[in-house]
Amino acid sequence: MKPKKAPIETQKQKELFRIELERIVDRHHPLVRLSRVVDWNHLEEVFGATYHPEVGRPGISTRLMVSLHYLKYAYNLSDEAVVEGWVENPYWQYLSGMKYFEHDFPIDPSSMVRWRVRIGEAGAEELLKQTIESGLKIKAIKKHQLKRANVDTTVQEKAIRYPTDAALYDRAREKLVKAAEAREIKLRQSYRRKSKEKLFWQSRYRHARQMKRAKRCVKALRTYLGRVIRDIERKEPNPDRELRELLEISRRIYEQERSDKNKVYSIHAPEVACIAKGKAHKKYEFGCKVSVAVTSKGGWFIGAKAFHGNPYDGHTLREALKQIDKLSPVKLEHVFVDKGYRGHNYDEEEIEVHVDKHRRGRTPRSLWKWMKHRAAIEPSIGHLKHGHRMERNRLKGEEGDKINAVLSAAGMNFIKLLRYLGATFLRYFHGWIFRLLFSFHSSQRPILLSQMG
Repeated sequence: MKPKKAPIETQKQKELFRIELERIVDRHHPLVRLSRVVDWNHLEEVFGATYHPEVGRPGISTRLMVSLHYLKYAYNLSDEAVVEGWVENPYWQYLSGMKYFEHDFPIDPSSMVRWRVRIGEAGAEELLKQTIESGLKIKAIKKHQLKRANVDTTVQEKAIRYPTDAALYDRAREKLVKAAEAREIKLRQSYRRKSKEKLFWQSRYRHARQMKRAKRCVKALRTYLGRVIRDIERKEPNPDRELRELLEISRRIYEQERSDKNKVYSIHAPEVACIAKGKAHKKYEFGCKVSVAVTSKGGWFIGAKAFHGNPYDGHTLREALKQIDKLSPVKLEHVFVDKGYRGHNYDEEEIEVHVDKHRRGRTPRSLWKWMKHRAAIEPSIGHLKHGHRMERNRLKGEEGDKINAVLSAAGMNFIKLLRYLGATFLRYFHGWIFRLLFSFHSSQRPILLSQMG
């Protein structure tokens, strides 16, 4: 059924023994002020379309789920941590639409997983769009800032362990053995003890730089995996879907060579790609490529889109600009990119794409200033990774990669809105104190002068 309304809208009658949040919170707090700016009715209308009008129990309040996701990505928290912090923080509860202070968990953390699956990438983009519109309402974002944007790509790493041939062979064999036991398939041999021993000695030999011995251990682990695969295929000619997919991934791991493309680097995340970005401290990264768009002035995120299969940077520009056009209320006019976008696939005349270069040449000075400011996107990407959950993505599948990228950008914008509101309150407070002191001194000044005379 449709989600429930927020308690602040439904509980009209006051309770005698419960404390209202309006009596606890400071009405000038950034979270309280931002809660009045966000268009909750629009979000309820958009996400309410994903629910059946009559079948099932009533869904969880849309405002609660939206608030929890904003807080999760703004403060870099897990699902469990954001629910635990919600119980202790009255401002978080007020943002979520609660009328009274609650002492129990609002939901089970697993409900956040199911809600993300329900809304998908389109729903995450709606949350990012709402942060942009809220910024325009409070004038944190100026309309002219949305006309110029810097676009760049980065790698969103997946939460997997570093892939090695030995570890992949052992992990695939282990998964197959467990799946066979769950289906009561009696294997000729599981190779648990032998595989554990070979994996141990392989790491010891590599540490001691005894590569021939290490290679023999890797070869043995590969042999064990092949035997288990063939044993299951003989004894289960018609496997179910889950076992069939596991067998396909295991066979890909068994057959792949060093020079192959589209290799498997993880059992539970076969969509992971190996991406080299030319970093001195990290030669390879395992995940997906993400195109991010940041306003040239202000550093507001107006786009974040995940791409799988390690595409060329220039070939991601068209889709990235389509997303910006969908999310931003102001038409984009200029895009600034680095040299990795030479030969891009965007050939329309609506938006002018400026590729970075060494020397100014005939480029006007006014335009050259914006082109050199393109590098400002790099620290924004760094904040996105280290403070808003893009450094190590824990959401499942390709859809999880797309959702996490967009929500990370939404969390970054959300925290920038809070800082802007906090700074404006301090400026207002300091200005009020200054005016009070000035009026006091101006009223006392003639008296003091007359006393001195």
